[in-house]
Amino acid sequence: MKNTLLNMILVLGGISTIASAGVGYVYRITEEPIAAAVEANKTAALGDVLPDFDAIVPLESTLDGIPVTVHTATAGGSVVGYAVETATTMGFSGEFRLMVGFAPDGKVLAVKVLQHAETPGLGSKMVDAGNPLIASFEGRNPSDMRMAVRKDGGEVDALTAATITSRAYVDAIARAFAAMLEARGSALNSPFGEALGGGENVVLEAREGASENLTNDAKQTDNE
Repeated sequence: MKNTLLNMILVLGGISTIASAGVGYVYRITEEPIAAAVEANKTAALGDVLPDFDAIVPLESTLDGIPVTVHTATAGGSVVGYAVETATTMGFSGEFRLMVGFAPDGKVLAVKVLQHAETPGLGSKMVDAGNPLIASFEGRNPSDMRMAVRKDGGEVDALTAATITSRAYVDAIARAFAAMLEARGSALNSPFGEALGGGENVVLEAREGASENLTNDAKQTDNE
């Protein structure tokens, strides 16, 4: 009886060891390809949201506890735009990441979704070309906008049945704009910065408003 129990323990221990080794091996052989795919996605997004450039310099920072990276693009020694890797933790399914392109004057050139886990057919529509969210921002300077969805008194058209995702999208854009202003060294000289006391306050106000609205709204699967 004791020998049988001991044998069972040894067998289970051996299986666990082999399984752990297998998981570790799979992780090691997939880690590099996954990292390469993520980097390739970022590189493609830079090309999608910026005009032609011949040099780019990244600057990493943190706004409201969230890492952001501002890529300053130049051509012939002159700045032609900024691409900001930004994120929000307020999505319906948690964090999602965007790449936002800005012209030197602060207007939004384009937005690409880098990663998300939003509801298919609802929040996931933020990746669609010409969706209401991106259409609300393209060609506009956030300093000239009320940075909220229309339901909250702002100027941003939300995705149908995906208000939470839409609010989070605005939060991520606001963070990108604040980071770009800081990188450009003009947060307090911008009308947006003057109105709200600086780029970081832009983000704080957007997040506080969105957080309050999330508290008031129930997260329903048929209406994000």
